[in-house]
Amino acid sequence: MRKLRVCFMGTPEFAVATLDAIRNAGHEVVCVVTTPDKPAGRGQQMHCSDVKRYAVEHQLPVLQPEKLKDDSFVEDLRDYRADVFVVVAFRMLPKCVYAMPPLGTFNVHASLLPQYRGAAPIQRAIMNGETKTGVTTFLLDEHTDTGSILLQYEVEITHDDNAGTLHDKLMAAGAEIAVETLHQLAEGTSNPKPQPETGELKPAPKIFKEDMHIHWNDTAENIYNHVRGLSPYPAAFSLIGLRTRESEEMKPCVLKIFEVENTTTPSTQKPGYITLKSDKKMLISTENFDISIKILQIEGKKRMRIEDFLSGFRPENYTSFLY
Repeated sequence: MRKLRVCFMGTPEFAVATLDAIRNAGHEVVCVVTTPDKPAGRGQQMHCSDVKRYAVEHQLPVLQPEKLKDDSFVEDLRDYRADVFVVVAFRMLPKCVYAMPPLGTFNVHASLLPQYRGAAPIQRAIMNGETKTGVTTFLLDEHTDTGSILLQYEVEITHDDNAGTLHDKLMAAGAEIAVETLHQLAEGTSNPKPQPETGELKPAPKIFKEDMHIHWNDTAENIYNHVRGLSPYPAAFSLIGLRTRESEEMKPCVLKIFEVENTTTPSTQKPGYITLKSDKKMLISTENFDISIKILQIEGKKRMRIEDFLSGFRPENYTSFLY
């Protein structure tokens, strides 16, 4: 098989698996493009992306442009004479970049396009209760996630999956499909097909704070999917009233919820009402069935299992409902 000169573009851990697989398949990664280093954490120390960390470790040339249309960046990119650009979890590219290589530029996307176009396909698929998703390689065009499809692999979503476990499944599948796509491009057997636009399209927009808030007047199953779709990051949350030492007034306190369990107990209280079952179980009323909280994190404290949380829980200091 012909070995290709590849320019790889990506940022997070999800992209690193594909970069590693491309190198292990024998292709020459002539350069890596990733985001500029930025300050992070309490000390505001400069941090680099996961992709840059990998590239430096393996002595790969790294480009970190502030602007993708910058003339000097475009010229530097052209000088590497790549056959193809591979993009995984990166920024939207201008035409002067994605049209540069002779074999084109393809993206590895964590869904079965055209479904779940956007920044959060993993989270949105679980939040919507899907039982399958997948990965897609497609050629870039001027729009977001709309280019012609090269390959697709399906991946099962089990009822126990959360965003973290599904991320890892799709990360491995994405690496595999990228290598196979490069193989077809190298052999001249690739057959791009336009994305179908029939039926209802489900978008995957970025997750904002309002998307993370749990609405207890929904069904238990929808809440279950909502929680696992946002776990372990950024995490679904609710509010609980907390009486502080400084005031007798109950003030809202954020309660992040990472894992819940469905029950067959019909809810008899208003949605959000807390029922304590011994010192090891906290049930919350929903539209139909009570839901059991398993792992949570109250504002200012560490993440913990419910039995550890309840060991220090004083009901008189909190509201008897979540909201």
